[in-house]
Amino acid sequence: MRAILIKEGKGPIENLYLGETEKPAPKRGEVLVKVKAFGLNRMDISQREGKYPPPPGASTILGVEFSGHVTQLGEDVTGWKAGDEVFGLAYGGAYAEFMTVPEKNVLKKPSHLSWYEAASIPENFLTAFQALVVIAEVKQGDDVLIHAGASGVGVTAIQLARLYGANTVTATASSQEKLDWLLSIPSGATDVVNYKTQDFAAEVKKTTGGRGVDVIIDSVGQSHWQKNIDALAIDGRMTMLGLLSGGEVEKFNLGPLLYKRLRIQGTTLRARSPAYQANLIERFRKEVLGHISGSAGDGRVRTYIHNVYPWTEIQEAHREMEANKNSGKIIVGIV
Repeated sequence: MRAILIKEGKGPIENLYLGETEKPAPKRGEVLVKVKAFGLNRMDISQREGKYPPPPGASTILGVEFSGHVTQLGEDVTGWKAGDEVFGLAYGGAYAEFMTVPEKNVLKKPSHLSWYEAASIPENFLTAFQALVVIAEVKQGDDVLIHAGASGVGVTAIQLARLYGANTVTATASSQEKLDWLLSIPSGATDVVNYKTQDFAAEVKKTTGGRGVDVIIDSVGQSHWQKNIDALAIDGRMTMLGLLSGGEVEKFNLGPLLYKRLRIQGTTLRARSPAYQANLIERFRKEVLGHISGSAGDGRVRTYIHNVYPWTEIQEAHREMEANKNSGKIIVGIV
């Protein structure tokens, strides 16, 4: 089969190429999917650079989210048949014509979603759903702060916060163009902050009458840490998804964790067990999937695709993600 491979196993963008490799066969409890489209994620860049090895036993081919057709069933698979249109989350292998996936990590593709729209859902939505709903336990009336608001996960978390009844949803971004976009989209942010030119802790206190926010979703880390603690209200919860600015904070006063009764938890998704992922996907299917409309739809939650590339232009797709120019998801179609 054809697949996007990496010269020497790792390296810069220029090492990505379309080549030939062995077609996988489904094991017990797995399905084989003929891939139509896949989504790009920052973990793909880290893995390409040799900084993020795939979990043990996973395909070394990049890519964790996809849409496509089921073409073959592994032993004991009963919930799917050949020809089913699906999308889902994998431990790796999506940058290829064919990939194997645990049957419980696959969802039926809604007919109103395109292949591109379906492929834009799994990693973004499940990451945001896990961080905001499962871990931070967002609820009706909460005030929420979402960092990297124009990223795929960010814009999804904003919409989910609105879906679950948040009072205010403040999003941060680095440019006026992104901030304006986040305010303009349906079920978008209620307030925005340019984290480069404004103090987001001070801004959310203005928005909340000095109380602070109940929930923060952060993928930035070190540069935002002190202000995050300041921005959290009594009994505030923060989920940390990444460390884009680094992971070391030189000086930190532990006092606010005690007197504000803060709950801070880090999380990952790719390294989670098959059982954990299956349970998360099933809960997401029940609570959220039915609310999602396509990019041209009028649902309370929408997919947002920044650009679609043919996989012959995979280097350009990675280059755009590295430049942090996207508002929404970068998708690649297999042609």
